[in-house]
Amino acid sequence: AAPPQPSASSHPDQAGRGRSREPEQGLPLRASDKNGEKVSDVSRHRKRARRSSGDGKAQREEPEEGTGSAAGRRVTRSELRWSGEERRAAGPRQEELKLNSSTFALAGDSAHNQAMVHWSGQNSSVILMLTKLFDFNLNSVTESSLWRSTDYGATYQKLNDKVGAKTILSYLYVSPNNKRKIMLLTDPEVENSLLISSDEGATYQKYRLNFYILSLLFHPEQEDWILAYSHEQKLYSSVEFGRRWQLVHERVAPNRFYWSKMGLDKEPGLIHLETSISEGQALYVTCKLQNCTDANKGKPFPGYIDPNSLVVQDEYVFVQVSTAGRTIYYVSAKRDVFTPMKLPKYTLPKDLQVISTDENRVVAAVQEWNQNETYNLYVSDTSGVFYTLALENVVSSMGLEGNVMVDLYEVAGIKGMFLANKKTDNQVKTHITYNRGRDWRLLEAPSKDLRGSSIHCVLPYCSLHLHLHVSANPYTSGNIASRDSAPGIIVASGSIGAELTTTNVSVFITSDAGNTWRQIFDEEYAVLYLDQGGALVAIRHTPLPIRHLWLSFDEGRQWNKYSFTNSPLFVDGVLGEPGEETLIMTIFGHVSHRSEWQLVKIDFRSIFNRRCTEADYQTWHLHNQGEPCLMGIKRIYRKLKPTSRCVMGKTYLVTMTSGPCDCTEADFECDYGFERRTDGKCTPAFWFHPSSVSRSCTTGMTFLNSTGYRKVVSNNCTAGVSSEYTARRQQCPVQAPRGLHLVTSEGTLTATLGTNVTFLVFLEEGDGARTSITLDFGDGHALTYSNVSSIEDGIKHIYKAVGIYRVTATGENSLGSETATLYLHVTCQLEYIHLSAPFVAVRNKEVNLTAVLWPSQVGTVTYIWWIGNNTEPVITLEGSVACTFSREGVSSVTVQVSAGNTILQDRKTIAVHEYFRSHLLAFSSNLDEHNPDVAEWRLDVSRVIRSSLIQATGVREDQLLVTVLPGLPTAAEFFLLPDKQLTEGKPEKSLSEVLLSALNQNLVQFTLRPGVQVTVYAAHLSSPLVDTSENHSGSAMLMLLSVVVVGLAVFVIYKFKRKIPGLNVYAQMQNEKEQEMMSPANPPEATPSSQQDLVHSLEILDTELNSRPIGKYPLLYFLIQLHSISLMMSNTSLKPA
Repeated sequence: AAPPQPSASSHPDQAGRGRSREPEQGLPLRASDKNGEKVSDVSRHRKRARRSSGDGKAQREEPEEGTGSAAGRRVTRSELRWSGEERRAAGPRQEELKLNSSTFALAGDSAHNQAMVHWSGQNSSVILMLTKLFDFNLNSVTESSLWRSTDYGATYQKLNDKVGAKTILSYLYVSPNNKRKIMLLTDPEVENSLLISSDEGATYQKYRLNFYILSLLFHPEQEDWILAYSHEQKLYSSVEFGRRWQLVHERVAPNRFYWSKMGLDKEPGLIHLETSISEGQALYVTCKLQNCTDANKGKPFPGYIDPNSLVVQDEYVFVQVSTAGRTIYYVSAKRDVFTPMKLPKYTLPKDLQVISTDENRVVAAVQEWNQNETYNLYVSDTSGVFYTLALENVVSSMGLEGNVMVDLYEVAGIKGMFLANKKTDNQVKTHITYNRGRDWRLLEAPSKDLRGSSIHCVLPYCSLHLHLHVSANPYTSGNIASRDSAPGIIVASGSIGAELTTTNVSVFITSDAGNTWRQIFDEEYAVLYLDQGGALVAIRHTPLPIRHLWLSFDEGRQWNKYSFTNSPLFVDGVLGEPGEETLIMTIFGHVSHRSEWQLVKIDFRSIFNRRCTEADYQTWHLHNQGEPCLMGIKRIYRKLKPTSRCVMGKTYLVTMTSGPCDCTEADFECDYGFERRTDGKCTPAFWFHPSSVSRSCTTGMTFLNSTGYRKVVSNNCTAGVSSEYTARRQQCPVQAPRGLHLVTSEGTLTATLGTNVTFLVFLEEGDGARTSITLDFGDGHALTYSNVSSIEDGIKHIYKAVGIYRVTATGENSLGSETATLYLHVTCQLEYIHLSAPFVAVRNKEVNLTAVLWPSQVGTVTYIWWIGNNTEPVITLEGSVACTFSREGVSSVTVQVSAGNTILQDRKTIAVHEYFRSHLLAFSSNLDEHNPDVAEWRLDVSRVIRSSLIQATGVREDQLLVTVLPGLPTAAEFFLLPDKQLTEGKPEKSLSEVLLSALNQNLVQFTLRPGVQVTVYAAHLSSPLVDTSENHSGSAMLMLLSVVVVGLAVFVIYKFKRKIPGLNVYAQMQNEKEQEMMSPANPPEATPSSQQDLVHSLEILDTELNSRPIGKYPLLYFLIQLHSISLMMSNTSLKPA
């Protein structure tokens, strides 16, 4: 049985789309269409078994299934068996038995490779069939035909003209509450619309759609209420059966939306849904059908949940939250508050699948930390919170759509009965339980085979094993079948031996609920229930054409062979009349690969000669190997006698009488925290403290103290040992708080600056009503609550500064206290980074690289530096790093900044030379009016200035570099590089004088745009060139001036730093970014670097102000330039411009 999936139905033909069904997978059968809203495709066989002769020979007299022509054919083992049985039963062979059938061909649909068939409903003679040509290359439907029958499938009428001759239909939906209401979807590639019928498909009205429907979910009670999920992750609703639609919510997770349940939810029009927040976060939201506004939204779970984890099933709601590599599963029963699911302590689940939620308890399949292909079954109490182990190592497989399929089958008609395939020592064995997993045993193999020979199979070394796969496609038969109307009858395919195998598969049947089994076929057959289980129909799984089926009227003890068509047919599927009393079937298939669809209607009513009377029934006592008390009662069923061949009809109801049983140890399972020993006794697990009392136990009140046992859910036993095993009510003791837990509602250790953080405090043991809780947020604020119950919804707090905070929760009462601590990282989003680096550097001289962030404080940050051609990065926690370049040329530097989930980077190129000279440039004031102060603009203007300097002075291109500095007023710097053609490699001083002369004479100009002429000249702040080719020493007066200027700058910065935005970071980082250029001739001595420092300063300021013009802060800009000039003056010699 597959874990229950969200009840939203995917596209009806999803299981068959895009692939052809291989005939070897089994005959596609469908007993009934219970759900109504799901109508699935069946694909025509794409691969045919090779026959010994052409199609003509297949038409000869009585070609047997699985053989060639009648003449000279090989007789199979199956034929010998059935021939022998027929001779024993009836003597000489009589004329072939035939069923009352009629065949109708869907003319013109020979190319169509998919069909959707739907029987309108009980007591209706209407059948609808949609055939389609699905192009697997285009992954879309290119042709379609709609057919309708009003005589149980004897004849069909084509309705293409009623829906539109050019309309291409893709899907067929039927209202589960009113089978007369039909909905057809068109192919959105051609026409995006739907067609609605309220008269069982006789007439249709077309309505345009402005979204593409991926799936529909019908309301379980309101026939006109529908939810539609679109390809844009939007959820729409309609209360008029699709005639009008309204948007409910955006960013809804696929298949994670559910209708409310009467008696549990406050409103019938409530919708449960999961909405995506980010890649790893989602929210559980409830919405009103026609008014899903923020004001009307409910958030039943206080924090974020894992994507695709919401399951709403019966009275339970499940979500999961992953934190620190571990997943916590939460459950809410009867829409109450969410509580973590309590699995045994060291289960450590990798995956959890909810299998069943009926009978007021949860069955969950858990893949534990040491399992890969198997799951353990756990069962809960009525709250869905506390779980105990039911069966280990149940086999699992992956479904067609990636869902987990667990080999667990719930037998229909008998409460508490399950079959499961368990893996033991690499062998898969089938086990059965009659008391909801309390006890399991192997299946006893049949005593004889089909020929009457004894089977030597001794437990536990040999037993019967069954395949428990149930098909999700209603047209495809599974490996096992049971019906509510036929209690005790189970038909399944399997094998006999030490383990379950996929070879030598036979079909077995039990009439007494698994106590004894009989082999009915030694090949794979699909078995269908007729007349509420009063008769059985078997059709062979084969890729070859057939024209026979088998019937049994005595619970599979004897079978008769009937022909249902004159010409052999490749069977693609079977549709049964809705309801358990099926007496009319439609077999659909085709004669050849290129023929039209052939629809064969079979009416089984003619083979029954009378209606059943009271004398045709008998009583049957349910038991488990002779034990009649199962689930605390004795059950007696009224069943049809195997010798009676009569029609039970639609009025037949299964009747069951029951009697009470005294309670025994077998009616109790181990309670949470207890494990069953080999002698059957329940003892505490090593990690469990039986004396612990939950926080809900208040002094003066009472609680149930477990005996280690709890009665199996739905067990109705009375008296007996009930008092011995039932939990005893005791007074709540007074005890100190124990097991205090502190977490955030999102389950994370991070929070965003300025947003609400919700802290949740849990107390495992102690008097919650008398235990006060104090929560210290770590930022100077704290709150105290008188008891635990007052903070069940969480405690909210907003942090106003980035940092790491130590959050402490303390629980205290008169007997003691306990503390829980959480370290919370409060961060903000990193928006922008800027790499501050010199434009030109001296070879083998240290260069400071600085990454400036905006905002400056974002939390814990990691810096990753990629310098030059290094293959390994330098990783630091500081925003600055020093490096040297050993080779001349152009080197690149990249810094990546990682803050939380954000990684940003910036890149700069640095020209490395042996020597250089530099000088600041200024511009006419009109340039500032056109300066947007962005990096790209500065780069482009730098190229224009360089060209203008070369044109005015004749300097070679390889000797000159220019960079425009960030901020206003606009400033730049030029770098005069050594002449590589000179042997000494030093810049020519005459060349620098030429440049300065041209600048001072206003000879360097360029046109920014028509009418805007910009003049470039040497900056008036300083006239010297920074020369790295010689070591110079300044006078004492200049040094004194430098100290005075620096002191003045520091004083002003300190005095006004709170009033000048952006200055704080600059003041903190300035010392880290000072560069000193050393002369190659005298490495220990300082060389001028003021121009480089000015570049750094301006770049830092540019980033910190985040595009705010420096002109708005004239004092700050003046101080920065004064500081840079003073450094330059103290380390360089002045030369007249």
